[in-house]
Amino acid sequence: MTAATHSTLFPQVPDSADAVLDGLDPEQREVATALHGPVCVLAGAGTGKTRAITHRIAYGVRAGVLQPSSVLAVTFTNRAAGEMRGRLRQLGAGGVQARTFHSAALRQLQYFWPKAIGGSMPRLVDRKIQLVADAAAACRIRLDRGELRDVTAEIEWSKVTQTVPADYAPAAAKAGRETPRDPAEIAQLYAAYEDVKRERSVIDFEDVLLLTVAVLQDRHDIAEQVRAQYQHFVVDEYQDVSPLQQRLLELWLGDRDSLCVVGDASQTIYSFTGATPDHLLDFRTRHPGATVVKLVRDYRSTPQVVHLANGLLAQAKGRAADHRLELVSQRAPGPGPVYTEYADEPAEAEGAARHIRELVDAGVPAAEIAILFRTNAQSETYEQALADAGVPYQLRGAERFFDRPEVRKASVALRGAARFGGNDSLLDDAVDLPSQVRAVLSGEGWTPRPPAGSGAVRERWESLAALVNLAQDFATAKPGATLADLVAELDERANAQHAPTVQSVTLASLHSAKGLEWDVVFLVGVAEGMMPITYAKTDEQIEEERRLLYVGVTRARERLHLSWALSRSPGGRPNRRPSRFLDGLRPGSTATTARTAVGSTGGIERGIPGTRGSAPRRVQRTPARCRVCGRTLTDAGEMKLMRCDDCPSDMNEGLYEQLREWRADQARRSGQPAFCVFTDRTLVAIAETAPDDEHELARIPGVGMRKLNRYGADVLAICAGQYTGGETDQD
Repeated sequence: MTAATHSTLFPQVPDSADAVLDGLDPEQREVATALHGPVCVLAGAGTGKTRAITHRIAYGVRAGVLQPSSVLAVTFTNRAAGEMRGRLRQLGAGGVQARTFHSAALRQLQYFWPKAIGGSMPRLVDRKIQLVADAAAACRIRLDRGELRDVTAEIEWSKVTQTVPADYAPAAAKAGRETPRDPAEIAQLYAAYEDVKRERSVIDFEDVLLLTVAVLQDRHDIAEQVRAQYQHFVVDEYQDVSPLQQRLLELWLGDRDSLCVVGDASQTIYSFTGATPDHLLDFRTRHPGATVVKLVRDYRSTPQVVHLANGLLAQAKGRAADHRLELVSQRAPGPGPVYTEYADEPAEAEGAARHIRELVDAGVPAAEIAILFRTNAQSETYEQALADAGVPYQLRGAERFFDRPEVRKASVALRGAARFGGNDSLLDDAVDLPSQVRAVLSGEGWTPRPPAGSGAVRERWESLAALVNLAQDFATAKPGATLADLVAELDERANAQHAPTVQSVTLASLHSAKGLEWDVVFLVGVAEGMMPITYAKTDEQIEEERRLLYVGVTRARERLHLSWALSRSPGGRPNRRPSRFLDGLRPGSTATTARTAVGSTGGIERGIPGTRGSAPRRVQRTPARCRVCGRTLTDAGEMKLMRCDDCPSDMNEGLYEQLREWRADQARRSGQPAFCVFTDRTLVAIAETAPDDEHELARIPGVGMRKLNRYGADVLAICAGQYTGGETDQD
């Protein structure tokens, strides 16, 4: 379990399929019951996406629609996969596979290697740095530590975008990448790196995906065997899929469409690794019959936090901004965000540590507090400040809980006590499960009071204290549970990497904080040059920095502190200013961006009538042809009109003017630009087609199911000459 866990630790398994649906809101319930055909869930931060998709899987399994062994749920981190397995187990669907892309691919590659390739599979290396260093030495190129890391990142990007060494330079230029060395030099290093791997008979993590793709592409018998095993797929964090992962997913699917994807384009923050939200945003294009469900009810954060999050995206630009979700907080009001300016960075760190010390002294659990920063280099100042203030902390991204030596030793001790506790004098005075655990772990270094200071001793104590707290919660949830029961629970959690909470403040970069949440969040260093980071130059890079800040804001449940320093060190020139992203949002500032993105409300959009669950995906799309001359259309504007621009129009001018007047009235009522109701081209297409019913209207590009539901009755009445000017329901 992580700091994000904020619910009952050991809920009762639902006693029926219908009971799995209890407590879901209407949109989450729609996700859970949409068991067939392509489903796309657009889920804003804090809207319960993991809850929705795990209940979907569990409901399908418990209702007998899905066989547990036929479902593969994939995500991007071991932590997320472990949390998903834990939730599925609590819902009575423990047989479902929940894995990362790499884990699922590695499992298949290991199984099919003897059949597909023969011999022993090459050794998988955990880290590339040394291999890249050896490749550089072979090329007689000197790289310092920073350059080694950057070149390694370029190699990883190349592989997940399926770029070979010879194509690196043009591919990097097309993608607008800031290359750490001359592109031709990086291409040379990339080729040498591949040679070193072949010579040593090793593969890296990207090779796992590449080789699995190659096997499934070349061996149809193996591909069919995999497809016979896995028939239903769920992909979490779909906005982070790389081209290589998307290709693997397509090979797993074959010509089927039993796919549910979940994501939020506004949380796309890993494009530098090759991730792209295009697959999420184009899902309806690839799957016209898909059901699209939008989750916007925010159960995590207070209205004050949600208001700031919405405000950040309201000034965003680009394609992801065009598809942003307007969150609606479901929580009671809380304190507004606190904005603090400091003279220098040490003062900022001391101020945050002092405030955290006050919160902890007032009873706020340390595990419910986090400090989030843009770069890992900022961590050291805050570590020192927290240590000086006597506040325990942990660094996010450190060793996994169940892999820690003290946790492994404690598990062995508890297992031994469960087997032979009757002969252990330590347990003579232990009257219940929590006291038994405290007695056993006292022999491993746990004490009722934490040790003074910080460092390794304190970290070991925090790990053991987390096990003590878990035992207390387990005994409360399951009266009569024995030490053996707790050991079994720990084994299951270790297999799922479902760790208990460690009672200390979390220090984390904004990237590593994604997917987590805390009661109190300190966003530090929110200044120009750090947020956005100095090397973010293009519009796309700036917008990704904005989304990164949005992710940081939406980690907070109740209290949010944002701060910046005017100079780096004491006595330095105070030439820094707060981040431009806060313009118009923090007190005393004004907005500098004229454009305001229009957010999408929640709800459900059905697939285009007649396409859901029909033909296989690859034959669903047909060329668009001009309805006048028959030419194939490729321009988006021409496709909307269904005719070439230079072909004669048969538009009813009077109908067009009526539609324009109606649109202007709707725009005034909703307080949004006219094009947000319908674009000019869509009005022209409606006036030319003069649809008679909803089916004809829905076929016009630019209408869509949401606008059909909202405006369809008015538009059809105007086309029929029966519109009386009645009010349209404003959802």
